[in-house]
Amino acid sequence: MQELLDNRILMASFSAWFVAQLLKFLGTLLLCGRIDLTRLVGAGGMPSAHSALVTALAVATGRTTGFSSPLFAVAVVLAGIVMYDATGVRQAVGNQAEVLNRIVDDLYHDGSIREERLRELLGHTQVEVLVGCVLGIAFALVLT
Repeated sequence: MQELLDNRILMASFSAWFVAQLLKFLGTLLLCGRIDLTRLVGAGGMPSAHSALVTALAVATGRTTGFSSPLFAVAVVLAGIVMYDATGVRQAVGNQAEVLNRIVDDLYHDGSIREERLRELLGHTQVEVLVGCVLGIAFALVLT
């Protein structure tokens, strides 16, 4: 167990993820005035915790193993895929969920269907991903 705690790459990555999730929770608390515990683990929102995690992973790996190492290359490719997915695929799915929820609302109010909501907050805007990246870089620089 101590070996895991001594792994600076893992600590930087998971610390960045945790702080990003905590910022989402605090943002909801301060801006909306409500406690929403799902923001501690849920997807979507500001900043992107996935982006913070994979960016911290890539930068910490580069700082630890060298920026010309194969491990750094794998981490950068993984980070690119995750961030593309966050702004592309998951953002589109969230948009589709919003439209489907409006359709369900209309049909539910007509009495022809039961109401079942889809999650709309799945993806990220480019700004949310960028802020997550900056957070990840900061944690990697501080912890490795």
